[in-house]
Amino acid sequence: MTDSGVVIVDKPADWTSHDVVARTRRLAGTRKVGHAGTLDPMATGVLVLGINKGTKLLGHLTLTEKVYTATMRLGLTTNTDDAEGVPGVRTDAAGVGDEAVRAGAAALTGTIQQVPPQVSAIKVDGRRAYKSARAGEEVALKARPVTVSEFAVTAIRRTADDGGVFVDVDATVTCSSGTYIRALARDLGAALGVGGHLTALRRTRVGPYGLDQARTLEQLAEEFTAVPLAQAVAAAFPVRVLSAEEARRVAHGNRIPPGELGPGPVGLFAPDGSVVALAEDRPGYSKPIVVFAGG
Repeated sequence: MTDSGVVIVDKPADWTSHDVVARTRRLAGTRKVGHAGTLDPMATGVLVLGINKGTKLLGHLTLTEKVYTATMRLGLTTNTDDAEGVPGVRTDAAGVGDEAVRAGAAALTGTIQQVPPQVSAIKVDGRRAYKSARAGEEVALKARPVTVSEFAVTAIRRTADDGGVFVDVDATVTCSSGTYIRALARDLGAALGVGGHLTALRRTRVGPYGLDQARTLEQLAEEFTAVPLAQAVAAAFPVRVLSAEEARRVAHGNRIPPGELGPGPVGLFAPDGSVVALAEDRPGYSKPIVVFAGG
């Protein structure tokens, strides 16, 4: 059975995140596998998995910054805001210039209010929005604040068909957790008056974990490798090395004096280099929020 840690998978297209978890359980020889942040089936790229005690990290890794490369098609809407949905309104985008596209992307940069797609996992009145959408019901989803720190247009192409011209936009997006890239495509198209949807998406980074560390499922089947737990924590969080007595106290879930690394989460390490816990500092004390030492 694989030791505790983190596995960075380069998710293939047409696999759900759950499919990847199921495959990894077999490869790792353990049922205790989870993922940090779902990728839609059409998307590829970085999917962070926790193995054994590494699953305790996942709730904190989902909150980290993410980076994507995307292609957005202007001139057609879909009911899912991506290429997997049913085509909607077709509008000739021949009049949309490059500068207008770049200005539209700039307007969607920063802290913005974003309405999630109708087909999303957001709960409305206790029911997932995608379940209502599949039942033919339209739900009122509230706008939420998200931060898009980069929406850089890297290429613009034009393709003609019987309905006119599509404008295909390649972009790099750096954003906070909870940002929907297909909603950015939808909103860019709406702002330009022609509608839009997402046609390709690849996640290139989750927090400190990038494609350079990612392995395909085929590679993992040949040689299963995981980032050891201590290394994974040190990559993602500030590191505080404890005294032996502090490490003992934290391992039992007890508080210790605060450190100097900010509110956290902070990775707490024993003198021997093993990771003990994640902690958050409060006024006058540091409190473990995830304990790895022991069971």
